[in-house]
Amino acid sequence: MADPSLLGAETAAFEELLLQASKELQQAQTGRPDSTQIQPQPGFCVKTNSSEGKVFINICHSPSIPPPADLTEDELLQMLEEDQAGFRIPMSLGEPHAELDAKGQGCTAYDVAVNSDFYRRMQNSDFLRELVITIAREGLEDKYGLQLNPEWRLLKNRPFLGSISQQNIRSQRRPRIQELGSLSAPDGPSAEQGPETPRLHLWLEAPDLLLAEVELPKLDGAQGLSLEIGEDRLLLGGPQPRYRLDAHLPLRINCHRCKAAFHRRRKQLLVSMPLLSAPS
Repeated sequence: MADPSLLGAETAAFEELLLQASKELQQAQTGRPDSTQIQPQPGFCVKTNSSEGKVFINICHSPSIPPPADLTEDELLQMLEEDQAGFRIPMSLGEPHAELDAKGQGCTAYDVAVNSDFYRRMQNSDFLRELVITIAREGLEDKYGLQLNPEWRLLKNRPFLGSISQQNIRSQRRPRIQELGSLSAPDGPSAEQGPETPRLHLWLEAPDLLLAEVELPKLDGAQGLSLEIGEDRLLLGGPQPRYRLDAHLPLRINCHRCKAAFHRRRKQLLVSMPLLSAPS
């Protein structure tokens, strides 16, 4: 295992920068409204069910919702095939509202809004449409404690069921990613001496998410890599690795919710690390 002292000299400077960035974000938000109302525009409607009866999900859109990362379908498909979660689709999940279906029977409807530009892109892609529906269903399950049937049906000639209500969203978009600095070993050993220590870039997405990029220019994929994340440490290695990293993190990480994905084109390992508590 790499000597943890290699990164110790830069920890204090990084922690100071991290706390400074957190304070600046809090000051920027002071005195400003937390949310604003939007009126989502109708898109399409899908029908599914739960143990309580029929459920309809109105997929809507609004330019006020931030767009997801601009990835090609091939890049996104590769992430999903590797069971990685490097792609998020910002959504606004509305409250349940009671409605009547075409037969006059009671049912429940939910409005889910995505970015308008992304919605137009999704209209030309069955793959993206199915992905959005899946993520929307899972988001509603998590938010409202539901168990929805994964089988669904797209309603024809009916863009929504019932009425689409206004929704409250953050009035200010969070800074996308705020760069905090880089950590690297002073003089990584050569191939003859052992594995190299890669360069590690850290960002804070306020207020509760730390992101990392590990530069691995000699690798074409994640095969053979091992990644371990504790509350305050990131370990990267493998059986016969070209790289080894032992980095101390000055914030407490929720290691059970961390996710990682290898970006083949950029030759970087991307790590998402939710915090146990936001910096004060």
